Amino acid sequence: MSESHSLYQGSVKNSSVEQKLGTARQPQLTQVKQHGSVYWKKGSIQTLKNASPELPLHQLLKACFAVSNSPIWMDSSTASQCSNLEKAVGGAQRLAAITGSRAYERFTGNQIAKIYSQNPEVYTQTERISLVSSFAASLFLGAYAPIDYSDGSGMNLLQIWEKVWSASCLDACAPGLEEKLGSPVPSHSVLGSISPYYIQRYGFSPDCKVVAFTGDNPASLAGMRLQEGDIAISLGTSDTLFLWIQEPTPALEGHILCNPVDSQTFMALLCFKNGSLMRERIRDDCASGSWDEFSKALSSTVAGNNGNLGFYFDVMEITPEAVGIHRFNSDNQKVSDFPKEVEIRALIEGQFMAKRIHAEKLGYKVMPRTRILATGGASHNKKILQVLSDVFNAPVYTIDTANSACLGSAYRAIHGLVAETNVSLADVVKLAPEPRLAVTPTTGAEELYRPLLKRYAELEQKVIYNPTSCPVK
Repeated sequence: MSESHSLYQGSVKNSSVEQKLGTARQPQLTQVKQHGSVYWKKGSIQTLKNASPELPLHQLLKACFAVSNSPIWMDSSTASQCSNLEKAVGGAQRLAAITGSRAYERFTGNQIAKIYSQNPEVYTQTERISLVSSFAASLFLGAYAPIDYSDGSGMNLLQIWEKVWSASCLDACAPGLEEKLGSPVPSHSVLGSISPYYIQRYGFSPDCKVVAFTGDNPASLAGMRLQEGDIAISLGTSDTLFLWIQEPTPALEGHILCNPVDSQTFMALLCFKNGSLMRERIRDDCASGSWDEFSKALSSTVAGNNGNLGFYFDVMEITPEAVGIHRFNSDNQKVSDFPKEVEIRALIEGQFMAKRIHAEKLGYKVMPRTRILATGGASHNKKILQVLSDVFNAPVYTIDTANSACLGSAYRAIHGLVAETNVSLADVVKLAPEPRLAVTPTTGAEELYRPLLKRYAELEQKVIYNPTSCPVK
């Protein structure tokens, strides 16, 4: 890369920039959260193109935005817009089949619909709507950067199969929206050269290229170097699954996105809100607050827990929509409590069975070459990882990436320069450190857990949230 430089989400392959900026102002890898949107006022393109290197960006751009407080992923005020969008296309499942997800309040299309309905004059003043990712790329490009397929999949607007905007979804949100969004592009696209502003103000090389920016979740998939059939599981405050899928089946839970490193395939994303905090609570209640005692309890009980199954949701779960603690014995009868060691195994087995069940609902299939890549706090506990391996019947590897989105941004910057020559991301990063094998499935695990998975899925339907029922606590 001595002759050609690339930039992605603040990743600069240009050592002279580092020398000139110094540590305090050195470009850094950043995470760009999905779903947030930026509204460029009419005429702003000229400001971008003709930015004076004598002024900082915040002064140059202060009059460029039609909306001063941009909606972000934490906004949940668009329930009525979500309902309208699903109704317009024929229901929640139909919307998921088109865009990869049912309507979500944080998704960009619904945020745009709210702005149009409540402030039509602001919408009229807007000439371009960017995602946070394409907004950041625009700053470096000196022009409006297109939205990439992968981040665009988190808007409830993109037809994920054809990779074009859905006319029915656009029309349901706001008039003239396609023109304001621009055409989406493959995530590996080289958008152009760095803006003269950065060459003159900061000494960037004129050869520095800008690769399409994307969101934090797609970047994480790249950072963890998933391959076809792989699963990445982040075991944190919330547990998150990243899946590489060839033939997805979009459902009412979870999300299907265009794959950021292979535009012919897809990634799936599932989030489980009751993650480490739930595990810590059961550890405190049943193992005296000790992870060592927790692990011993797992070891003291048999795989399958003698048919005892549990659902543990201290807060309203996302996948599935359920709340409360629900325990069932081997006869599918609801019980009020388990012995402590049974409680611990029921929690861990239940969490991982739910992950496999909902992954398979989205079209995921465990393959002979499947690897599970585990990260997050619980990935350091081999007893927990053994249950994960047994439930999925696949080996579990651990990775130390503290910030996979940032690392994925760097990988994608390099990949973007060679992607048009059919070089895969795997080829680009083949010299990077390999994940470490932690555990392999116990002999007979698949035969043991297959009927339990079926039972768990059936019992899950009994605990789905119903406002008129009172969950067992």
